[in-house]
Amino acid sequence: MGETLRSLMPALANKTYFNYGGQGPLPTPSLEATIAAWQRIQELGPFTGDVWPFLEATTADLRRRLAGWLGVPAEQLAFTENVTSGCVLPLWGLPWRQGDQLLVSDCEHPGVVAACGELARRHGLELRSLMVRDLVQGPESAAAALTARLEEALTSRTRLVVLSHLLWNTGQVMPIARVAAQLHGHPCQPWLLVDAAQSLGSLPVAEAASAADIYACTGHKWCCGPEGLGVVALSRRLLAEGQPTLIGWRSISQEGSAESAFHADARRFEVATSCLPLFAGLNRSLELLEAEGDAQQRLGRIRTLAGELWQRLGELPGVDPLLEVAPPAGLVSFTVAGQAPEAVVRGLGRRRIWLRSLDDPHCLRACTHITTTTKEVDLLLAALEGARGQDRSNE
Repeated sequence: MGETLRSLMPALANKTYFNYGGQGPLPTPSLEATIAAWQRIQELGPFTGDVWPFLEATTADLRRRLAGWLGVPAEQLAFTENVTSGCVLPLWGLPWRQGDQLLVSDCEHPGVVAACGELARRHGLELRSLMVRDLVQGPESAAAALTARLEEALTSRTRLVVLSHLLWNTGQVMPIARVAAQLHGHPCQPWLLVDAAQSLGSLPVAEAASAADIYACTGHKWCCGPEGLGVVALSRRLLAEGQPTLIGWRSISQEGSAESAFHADARRFEVATSCLPLFAGLNRSLELLEAEGDAQQRLGRIRTLAGELWQRLGELPGVDPLLEVAPPAGLVSFTVAGQAPEAVVRGLGRRRIWLRSLDDPHCLRACTHITTTTKEVDLLLAALEGARGQDRSNE
């Protein structure tokens, strides 16, 4: 699995790549689909009566495909430019009351944390932290611990819980459907916002996406689509209570009427002009992933490679994986004793081996996808072992 897709990615021809959690390589057919859409728009005329059916069909095709991946009806999906806007636009449209509490996990991306902080400042809300960073044991044990912590943290004023599906720093998977059921049983039934930046394309997501109130994804990471296009799945409850925030012609049901109402479905959280050729490119990337197997089969391949990398990292002197067990998905975070993560990244980059450093926790992160090869794992491990050997000889 993955060999065919890998052969379509020019970016993988001359480097050893472990940065899918930052951005996935774009397959050539996806680039060609994007270019073909640009060309077709120009042939039809960028603002003519002839072009609109093509634009609408391109948008509808991708919306239907993503609805299948996310396990929700197409009318519950809104297109965005990225994960952060997918989180923030519906979040700011909820009916907040002064004194409401926002419970935010300590493994959320700074962009989402900053948005929650500004929301709290403007509306007089209280920010509270939910500790999940130390949940480094097996998924079942982590889920049980999370359930207990959440029960203790919830109060009569808790109105929102923010929790990523796949934690971008430790690589642990959070039991989103289980959390959603727990919140549903709480007297206040807090909203559940899920940052799914690392989930779509790496994990089966339908159960989680259909359980959350806000499930925000991007197409340019594990989906290996073009950057600049994301999607958010919204619950029926949120659509019943949430109001549009940043508003444009795509938010309203009839552009030509000044009296037009907002869309009744998730499109009310879309804003204005997007780059339509990107829709064709992402749709092609999703098709290519589907051709490699279903979501569970792809996860099996990802986990096998991540597990091999995790195990062999733990056998290297001075190298410590963050998780105590093999990763449940494709994020493998670790530290190297006596070496700053940034220095390790620079040294590996000189050998055309690419991973990244993280600030919190201060560590290294390597990502395995279905296109990752055992040879790449070998190269990374050999480079790390060589660097450690050189470091010990200099002591």
